[in-house]
Amino acid sequence: MPTDSQRRPGPSRAPAAAAPPDWPLTAAVFDRLNRAYRRRHGVGLVAVDSAGRVVHGRAECGVRGAAAVCRSTRRRIVDEALRWGEPALNLCRDGVLNWGVPLMRNQRVVGGLVIDGLPLEPPPGRAAPQASAIRAACADLLDLAVAENLTNGALLEQRRQSSGRERERAEAIHAVKDQVGGGLRGLYLREEPALLAAVKRGDAPAARQCMNRLLVGLGQTGLRDLAWQKSLALELVVMLYRGAVEAGAQPARLLGLNYASVQRLAAIADEEALRHWLEDTLERLLAGLGMRDENPVAVRLQRAQRYLQTHCARSVTRAEVARVAGMSPSHFSHTFGAYCGHSFREALLRCRLDLAAEKLRRTHEPIAAIALECGFCDQSHFGKAFRRHTGCAPSAYRRGRGARQSLSRALS
Repeated sequence: MPTDSQRRPGPSRAPAAAAPPDWPLTAAVFDRLNRAYRRRHGVGLVAVDSAGRVVHGRAECGVRGAAAVCRSTRRRIVDEALRWGEPALNLCRDGVLNWGVPLMRNQRVVGGLVIDGLPLEPPPGRAAPQASAIRAACADLLDLAVAENLTNGALLEQRRQSSGRERERAEAIHAVKDQVGGGLRGLYLREEPALLAAVKRGDAPAARQCMNRLLVGLGQTGLRDLAWQKSLALELVVMLYRGAVEAGAQPARLLGLNYASVQRLAAIADEEALRHWLEDTLERLLAGLGMRDENPVAVRLQRAQRYLQTHCARSVTRAEVARVAGMSPSHFSHTFGAYCGHSFREALLRCRLDLAAEKLRRTHEPIAAIALECGFCDQSHFGKAFRRHTGCAPSAYRRGRGARQSLSRALS
């Protein structure tokens, strides 16, 4: 980016680009979202087309001759967000932070919603942005785009899972380096019980880690007999399906998954395809565990509620909690609202407020620190939410006005 000496006295105001024919966002909707986002996080949005040109909003970069660089930056942010399935951040050389998410029509990117500049070193008298507040703002932007049907949430979730598996695979490579000396048999004997136990308890992250270590070990042994590798993979999958049935999964459903998997296995012609087959089969099996006969919807929602209470202080997503409940995100939202009488967002807010109330009653931490520890982007946002749901300010609650009753009762 150009240097400070090239800055104009004020931000540049390039004329807005014309909206593409299939543009999903009207000016009125953008203005509503922009006002809401600025109110929550103190920064505004711009909507850009696929070339990075501003369609709605006003670009705040005041650097002379920076228009082409800014367009390229916005385009790269949108591309990276699509690639990883989550908001992408970019830090300009001027120390300005940008982030954004893609605007999509079905599976096609038509542009992006971008924050066009947050100085990491603000003017004197203003506090520097906190990492927790930036994370919350990024998560909120993605939730906003998904809720308004401006992006393909299912595709982004798929990309997010894929990038997570790549990261787990890289971690597995380092974990296996010192273990392959005992040979594949030794690695298999170590990992097979742990993998089976993870499947039986429905622990998807642990199961994926075990599977990744086995796949890495298989690749590092130097064995290139594909028929032998397929035989070992089939033996492993049969063992896993048997363990899943013992854990309570419905045999009829798993049998259908198993038959389809074996058909695909027969057509595999290279090691890369075999690795994808094993990963996909494990994911299907783990999804099948969410169909247990003794696991009715109420129990699954209770499990989701417990998970939400445990992880509410961070940027927990609806898709993440839906996986814990063994449901798709859309089905989870509908079912959760029908059973609980309020939305997932409301449930997350209640959990955070309940946690904050506990800290207000039992600790002497500053209210600003409690707000950040409980998942709020700042003290102002926390104070407004707390007052709206309880009828009193956090400081008044701490002094004793709310100490005689739990926040859960106040929220009911």
